[in-house]
Amino acid sequence: MKALTDFFKILSDETRLRIIVLLFHQKLCVCELCGIMDEPQPKISKHLAKLRDIGLIEAEREEQFMFYYLTIKDNLFKSIIEDLINNIEDYPELIKDIEQSKDALKYVEMKKKSME
Repeated sequence: MKALTDFFKILSDETRLRIIVLLFHQKLCVCELCGIMDEPQPKISKHLAKLRDIGLIEAEREEQFMFYYLTIKDNLFKSIIEDLINNIEDYPELIKDIEQSKDALKYVEMKKKSME
């Protein structure tokens, strides 16, 4: 029962819900999530840590970036997220995030330039 209540607590936060929807479509690094969502890096990192702590996401390193992706194993949790995605037309902010994520690579390029 704790896993179920933890899952709904995670979904009750708008930022975490937006991250889950974005990661449902593709793996993204922190700088991409920050750019797409127009949120500061510490805020995004804090939410990613919570998602990782309950096992909804994992990360893999590619060069100097950590890319995050969904790893939802529970069938009920998968079903809930899939239902949300299938009814996304009711949520304009989520649609906007998905549209912006199509050009996510530009945020990685901007970050690389700022690191030079």
